[in-house]
Amino acid sequence: MRPRNRFPLLFVVFLACTATACRPAPVAPADAAASPAAGPADSVASDALLAHGEYIVRIGGCNDCHTPGYAQRGGDVPKDEWLTGSPLGYHGPWGTTYASNLRLTIANLDEAQWLAYTANLHTRPIMPDFMLRAMREHDRRAIHRFVRSLGAAGRPAPAALPPGQLPPPPYFELVAPAPGAPRPERQQAAGGQVPVL
Repeated sequence: MRPRNRFPLLFVVFLACTATACRPAPVAPADAAASPAAGPADSVASDALLAHGEYIVRIGGCNDCHTPGYAQRGGDVPKDEWLTGSPLGYHGPWGTTYASNLRLTIANLDEAQWLAYTANLHTRPIMPDFMLRAMREHDRRAIHRFVRSLGAAGRPAPAALPPGQLPPPPYFELVAPAPGAPRPERQQAAGGQVPVL
């Protein structure tokens, strides 16, 4: 029997430690003195969960809407500016929605509340709430831990506007076809190519 290769596990632990090395130490809750001290294994597990949360936030596209200027800056936004909500509106038949300030939202929810909230989340467009509901509990827990580690920051996003009310700029206008409307035919361009719609 060959010994198992432990390189992947060591690499994950290394990445987790590296990802959290520059972050300030979290503030201990008031009841921390009453609980037993965390051991080295707890610290490694916590660091790995924070790193996993950061990874999900990065690849899940959370910053694309919830961090102002993230897409325009090619993702080159310091973490202290992440997830503070956006004044950019998404306007369509449902009205206008704004990406919320997740740091303020999560600061007001303990882990159990966050897990219950995200397991049942149904929001207005364009938030892909179905993706959050489909996530494993472990992934949603990791997001909570990571975002909480950033601390509360920023202001609440603007309130949603009802249908028919034009939002102030900046906003994206999302135009949906009328129900049952025929789809426009693709026209062949010169040279025989069909343009992508």
